[in-house]
Amino acid sequence: MNKYLLLHYGFENPTPEIMAAWHKWFDSIADKMVDQGGFNGGKEISDAGIKELPWNMDSITGYNIIQAENFESAEQLAQSCPYIASIRVYELRSM
Repeated sequence: MNKYLLLHYGFENPTPEIMAAWHKWFDSIADKMVDQGGFNGGKEISDAGIKELPWNMDSITGYNIIQAENFESAEQLAQSCPYIASIRVYELRSM
C-alpha cells in the first residue's frame, strides 16, 4: 500500500447537507485513513514578505492522508469526495 495526500480546496459556510455529505464520505474511507486535519487560516511567507491567506474558493481547507493500492485508486477515492472547489492528490514518498 502507498500513501497519498488529498488536499481540499475551497471554502464556503457549510450547510447541514454539506456536513452530512462530508460525514458520510469520512465514514466511507475510514479503513483507508492514516491522518486528517483542517486549517484555521494561514500566512504565505516569501521574498516579497508575509501576507495573510484569505478563506475563499482558492484556499486549502483540509487534508487527508490515505492508503491505496495505486494512484488510480487514490484518484477514484478523491472523486467520491464532496469537495467544495477541488481536491488535489499527491503520492507521498518516504524520506
